[in-house]
Amino acid sequence: MSMKKFIIPNIVTLFVLSSFWFAGVETVVPGNDTLQKNIKKYVQAQRRIIDNYVDQVDITELYKNSVKGLVKNLSDSTANLEDTPADTTFENLKIKNLSKSVDKFEQAYLYITNNYPDEDMTARTEDALQSMFKGLDPHSVYIEPSLSDDIDDEFSGKFQGIGVQFNVIQDTITVITAIAGGPSDALGIRSGDRIVKIDGKSAIGFSNEDVRNTLRGPKGSEVDVTIKRPNVKDPIEFTIVRDDIPLYSIGAAYMMDEETGYIKMDKFIQTTHEEFMEAMKDLQDKGMDRLLLDLRGNPGGYLSQAVAITEEFFPRGTKIVSTKSRHTRFTSAYYSRRDGFFKDKPLMILVDEGSASASEIVSGAVQDHDRGWIVGRRTFGKGLVQQQYELVDSSKIRVTISKYYTPAGRLIQKPYNKKGGEEYAYEIYQRGVDAKGDAMEFVSDVPDSLKYSTDAGRTVYGGGGIVPDHVVQPDTAQSKIVANYMLRNRVGFNFVRDYLDENGDSFRQKWEDNFDQFNKDFEWSEEQMDEVFSRLKEKNMVVTDTLSKPDFKSDTLFIPEGHLEEIEWMPRGLIKAELARQVWGLKKYYPVRNKLDETIDEAMKMWDEVAKLEEYAATHTTPSSDRY
Repeated sequence: MSMKKFIIPNIVTLFVLSSFWFAGVETVVPGNDTLQKNIKKYVQAQRRIIDNYVDQVDITELYKNSVKGLVKNLSDSTANLEDTPADTTFENLKIKNLSKSVDKFEQAYLYITNNYPDEDMTARTEDALQSMFKGLDPHSVYIEPSLSDDIDDEFSGKFQGIGVQFNVIQDTITVITAIAGGPSDALGIRSGDRIVKIDGKSAIGFSNEDVRNTLRGPKGSEVDVTIKRPNVKDPIEFTIVRDDIPLYSIGAAYMMDEETGYIKMDKFIQTTHEEFMEAMKDLQDKGMDRLLLDLRGNPGGYLSQAVAITEEFFPRGTKIVSTKSRHTRFTSAYYSRRDGFFKDKPLMILVDEGSASASEIVSGAVQDHDRGWIVGRRTFGKGLVQQQYELVDSSKIRVTISKYYTPAGRLIQKPYNKKGGEEYAYEIYQRGVDAKGDAMEFVSDVPDSLKYSTDAGRTVYGGGGIVPDHVVQPDTAQSKIVANYMLRNRVGFNFVRDYLDENGDSFRQKWEDNFDQFNKDFEWSEEQMDEVFSRLKEKNMVVTDTLSKPDFKSDTLFIPEGHLEEIEWMPRGLIKAELARQVWGLKKYYPVRNKLDETIDEAMKMWDEVAKLEEYAATHTTPSSDRY
């Protein structure tokens, strides 16, 4: 098709759309609602990037990446786009402003629309927006409408629904636990219940997405569910009134001994500081005199919540973090606004390669001010701050607006390749199982320009996460091989589910109101563990006399004779923890699971190091300029 034939039918549409959009006027072109919405999304997304991105933006690259995305999934894989407005060779192309970018993208869009009339242009626009972000950092992303609400729910700290954690097992929705205080919990729905009908229709064969779509809904609305309960002959009918279901960021909070409080913080959402303070008060009432704060696997979240948590460990006026950007409105410094609730008590923080962003703000400030002892493995290395913006159809984009720096001036962000995020995301797995070797290699490669000093003069490092004060090797014991195989094949989960099917009533009668006694005294019998190991063998675990250590080949785990007896304590403990999770929920899972955690075991032996650091900081810290 000639360019003349393409342009003539659409010249008026292009002119009208461009004129009105850039004048800031909303308009509807008859017959072109989809076109208007999709082009408007392109305009909104690119404008937000240009106006807010932390670094200078190359508009030409934004356009190029968008058009590549627009055409990469065309239904007609044989389409020849050479010398058309959708051509992706871009020879000698230079785009200087948003107006030109939108104009050329409209031409590409309309060319596809006219020449491939059956093409789903909304889907192609989604591809274009996803691709637009490829030239930016790995944390600047487009969020499609179908995911937008779920992500908002996660970070707002609540959603609306019936309040159950579930798994789809053998095509049937199985309740893992009813969320405490939710509507299902109030009605007596419990772990092990199978949801077989929803609103009178069969729920057998539902996917996880199907379950969410049918059981979630606005507060006050009703849903009928039919439940098959183990050892109960007839189905049980419930009418559940949906309500606000709280999402918690504190996975567990309990006393490990008479003086040590433990808090597991899973993410930083809107309610995190409130949850943290409630947990701290409860632990304080129980006699807590020192805190072990577990940030392992915590990917971060709201900067404001990280600042609020951190200031609880410092006196008023202590610098916590700063942000820098090419935009002055995104450049700031954050100081503690008051004396923290826990400013004088011993503190230890656990981190690993899954600790990122807000977790690194907390641990970085604590380390820079010599306030506590950091234990574990080098953290992820995310030092970029995002702002979220909503587009015309409730889709959203997250744009990196600034970079954050620890009080000592460290940028924690690790290097990234702007051509793609896969290598960046999987870098943590490439560090291998040698955490101490990784830390030593990282430190040896850090240039002098990225070496900094804490308040007391200790050397710390920028450019790739927080290096702990004490590095702990990941647990690579042979016991973990069988345990991981058990978890991967859901042997422990299914064993506990079946156990509760048969023994749930008697178990609850004995233990449900006495978790502490359960944690101390409950043990699986030898016959029960034999059953677990029999199930493992059914899942292709083979005992052989030809090996000296476990070996995994072709979906089969080979273990030497006698190995199960040596490592039996690990799966035994994990299945007990799974039992606690299915009966009491996640908050009671960790007190059982943590008894098997070698990092926690090692950390608990290091409170003398915390005291030594406190003494060292008291004698070596000079008055700081980072105070009001």
